[in-house]
Amino acid sequence: MKVAFQMDSIWSVNINADSTFRLAEEAQARGHDLFYYEPDHLAYEEGRITARAHPLQVRRDAERPASLGPAQRLDLSGMDVIWLRQDPPFDMHYITTTHILDRLAGKVLVVNDPFWVRNYPEKLLVLDFPDLTPPTTVARDLETIRAFKERHGDIILKPLYGNGGAGVFRLDEADRNLTSLHELFTGFSREPLIVQKFLPAVAQGDRRVILVDGEPVGAINRIPAAGETRSNMHAGGRPEKIALSERDREICACIGPLLREKGQIFVGIDVIGDWLTEINLTSPTGIQELERFDGINVAARIWETVEARAARA
Repeated sequence: MKVAFQMDSIWSVNINADSTFRLAEEAQARGHDLFYYEPDHLAYEEGRITARAHPLQVRRDAERPASLGPAQRLDLSGMDVIWLRQDPPFDMHYITTTHILDRLAGKVLVVNDPFWVRNYPEKLLVLDFPDLTPPTTVARDLETIRAFKERHGDIILKPLYGNGGAGVFRLDEADRNLTSLHELFTGFSREPLIVQKFLPAVAQGDRRVILVDGEPVGAINRIPAAGETRSNMHAGGRPEKIALSERDREICACIGPLLREKGQIFVGIDVIGDWLTEINLTSPTGIQELERFDGINVAARIWETVEARAARA
């Protein structure tokens, strides 16, 4: 197959942790022809969806993880699969790429389906499952957020469309910084904030559960660094081996059918204690850590599903 990766700079990948790199590596091993372009090089041109792309070969070399062929104007309707893999923030630039890729529907398999990536951002999709999530409020209004804090005391405040743990704050019962943080966030962004009840179980880890076509294939546990609330690996969290719990399987059984129906092939959910906190559709990670811990080829599982879907497209 012809496979294009829409992703951030290939030169910034961590070859031992990056899930997009691992997906490209597996695709290459399966004999597919790979192309690479950054989101800035995606375009709508007089009825065609194009990208200024490079033929791509990847290799496990930290200094030179890829070899690129000469740039070419690629008509993306000629691809079999396009991977939507750039990282958030989930801003208007990101959203616009999903609108452009939407125009390939019925011609090319785009993973994950851009229509539902756009309409189910990770911190909002969990609102469809209130029985699985901790108390949550989405608001820009300070009084609404303050009332939530008065009800629950110890809270987590974070940007609605951020990623990697950036801008995540814990405000305990004694904290007096809510007004200042609200001023900070609303001073540079018109977006609402999301606030959740703090879950002390995060000290034992924040589980990243990987789902392929709605089915759980395994989990890793992310332990916060000393003195940290955030467990994201971008924020210094330490991954460790963990088995899927019965609660993990219960959560996946609830959300899996919707993910499968909406074409969300590769998804990573976050579970703290017994509670679902995020459903990551945009650019989930965790493949390489799970493969090392469990000795399974998660990338192959993903590609088997993608190849079957592409054959039916």
